[in-house]
Amino acid sequence: MTFDELSLDPRILEAVKGAGYSTPTPIQAQGIPAVLGGRDVTGIAQTGTGKTAAFVLPMIHKLGQGRAKARMPRSLILEPTRELAAQVAEQFEKYGAGYKLNMALLIGGVSFGDQEKKLNAGADVLIATPGRLMDHFGRGGLLMTGVQMLVIDEADRMLDMGFIPDIEKICTLLPKTRQTLLFSATMPPEITRLAKQFQNDPVRIEVSKPATAATTITQYVTHCPSNEATIKRAVLRSIIKAKLTDQGIVFCNRKTEVDIVAKSLASHGFDAAPIHGDLPQSQRMATLDKFRNKELKLLVASDVAARGLDIPEVSQVFNYAPPPNSDDYVHRIGRTGRAGRTGESFTIVSPGDSRLWDAVIKRIGKDVEPFSPEGMDGEVGEARSRGPAPSRDRFERGKRGRGDRAGRNRGPREDRPQENDAPAAPAIEAEAATEAPEVEIPAMPTQIEASEPASGPRREGRGRRERGGRDRNKGGRERDRDGGRDGGRNRHGERQPGEGQGGDENFKGMGDHVPAFLLRTLGRREDA
Repeated sequence: MTFDELSLDPRILEAVKGAGYSTPTPIQAQGIPAVLGGRDVTGIAQTGTGKTAAFVLPMIHKLGQGRAKARMPRSLILEPTRELAAQVAEQFEKYGAGYKLNMALLIGGVSFGDQEKKLNAGADVLIATPGRLMDHFGRGGLLMTGVQMLVIDEADRMLDMGFIPDIEKICTLLPKTRQTLLFSATMPPEITRLAKQFQNDPVRIEVSKPATAATTITQYVTHCPSNEATIKRAVLRSIIKAKLTDQGIVFCNRKTEVDIVAKSLASHGFDAAPIHGDLPQSQRMATLDKFRNKELKLLVASDVAARGLDIPEVSQVFNYAPPPNSDDYVHRIGRTGRAGRTGESFTIVSPGDSRLWDAVIKRIGKDVEPFSPEGMDGEVGEARSRGPAPSRDRFERGKRGRGDRAGRNRGPREDRPQENDAPAAPAIEAEAATEAPEVEIPAMPTQIEASEPASGPRREGRGRRERGGRDRNKGGRERDRDGGRDGGRNRHGERQPGEGQGGDENFKGMGDHVPAFLLRTLGRREDA
């Protein structure tokens, strides 16, 4: 079958051929006719099989007739991440180049004002993340009663990210006569329930078993001898040196790991940059654009880049550790081996990752070939000689529990690497402790005191306030009843007579009187 047999508009066929495609994938061959026929569709297919084109192409075909009104979009595409929404927008612009259709991208990290201008001008299609869409609706800048077609993309990811309540609310704001398309690589029970709730007699298109990797990807596993982060990074570097051929993505489970791994790779001469949800949107998009334009060799990412990103030149995917959710493994390695190309994936499994890796093996239903890169022992030995990194690796001391994404479920202390624990203080033997000889305090030198204390009435609230044993007035000074001050010290530390006082005749010494606390003996504590 060719695209010419799918009854698409000639302008769309020209754009598809210009992109270098002539034969539709199975999800496209079955999904496009169903969408053009007005049916609700539930599509399940592996990552990298062209699900985006399966709904973008027929949507453009149907939107070619009619025109959008201000603040009333005609179609809506919901995406779980900003990066995926931006990528779908690019696909819409590429395949819809022959049409005069308006598109509005509603994602976070972008000015509300610019987005509102596009909505006011009339948008044929909205491509949005649920949060920003609801923000615009709450501000009264959006009416969704004119939506004719709804697409929920990466529905299982929406479930993982907690967007299902938002999607349910959004669906209640749309016309009941709309056409609803739902696409996903996996189909957990919650998504099945969502499909039954908001779709009307949908066509279920399942071109592959859910949560299975594409056959174009060769998978490998490398067992790391230690849980120490420095050792794992050494293993990662040795794999990249041995196998990276074009561009690669390194996936980490935590955002803190993303930053550290990217910085470590860059310090060892690799062309690497991080991307995760805590970075500013402008930085995320700039990094992704550099990677797409082949200006960046390695992208170190969290699972924000695991879904839907279509960068055909990615030749290898490296998992710094197995993901906490075994379904995410399929999505991660699906960033390579796309559009008929071949790719490779490498997963580092340390002793603490065995439970997560067992879940991955159970999910994909087959064993993975082990791989030990040449030079790994040398990299590991060099890392051991340098010793563990200081405080920056403190989070690595936590042992991940089953299903724990943030590493909060920590194992017993003896199960965690101790490289960053403070060394125990050496025991002090009792017989080695000796008392210091007593030191006798000599008599204090002559002290200075005011000849006449201030006895005038004080203003309420202006009394002395002790703070840590010190007087409120600096240096223990206080005003006398005539407005002057008693003796203080000048900037050289020499004591001066008070202002308005007569000089030395106003002062007298303390004689032999010394406070008792100054006469106590000093000695070394036995437990020091």
